[in-house]
Amino acid sequence: MHDTDWLLDRIPVGPLLMNAYLLHSPAAEEAVLIDPGDEPERLIAAVADSGCRLVGLLCTHGHFDHVGAAAAVQKRWDLPLRHHPLDGDMIAGMNQHQAAFGMPATPIPRCAADLADGAGIPFAGGTLAVAHVPGHSPGHVMFSYPGNAVVGDLIFAGSVGRTDLPGGNFASLENSIRSQLYTLPDTTLLHPGHGPTTDVGTERRSNPFVADL
Repeated sequence: MHDTDWLLDRIPVGPLLMNAYLLHSPAAEEAVLIDPGDEPERLIAAVADSGCRLVGLLCTHGHFDHVGAAAAVQKRWDLPLRHHPLDGDMIAGMNQHQAAFGMPATPIPRCAADLADGAGIPFAGGTLAVAHVPGHSPGHVMFSYPGNAVVGDLIFAGSVGRTDLPGGNFASLENSIRSQLYTLPDTTLLHPGHGPTTDVGTERRSNPFVADL
């Protein structure tokens, strides 16, 4: 079980208002940064404000709005951006994707393609669980600990991640949600890559794309 003092801060960044998350434990004085997508100065300040030492840099998937500030954060902390192997090419080609969306290029981060389904990331005396949840992208993952899941662009409050981008597939997305997400307790808080927090029960009952009918 994780320590009860784990705190999760949501930090919307960039023109797409992508939610970066800082998971930190004041007791252990450790923090991990999830989806460092933009505004690195704000992300670095959030770590400093937490009073914790950054021990991990993670991403749910390789789209530029989720990883675009990773290289800038790495100038402050020498940590690899950890991701699923199937999104490695997407991160390497980030500048082309940024140009296609009219966004300025940012440096490609140093990466470690070591996240896999069922893996556990030791953190602050507990474990952050990794689940492979493809559909929005081939290597999309979510990170969970009791009562909470950081789900990236898998699902949103009342919506789901788009599947019309390269590597997207709605059948895979739906399977990921039903097999990995809806099997969590209904009270589990879902922290998405865009928009407000929701919970498993609400989405399972009423999400128009993946409700249990």
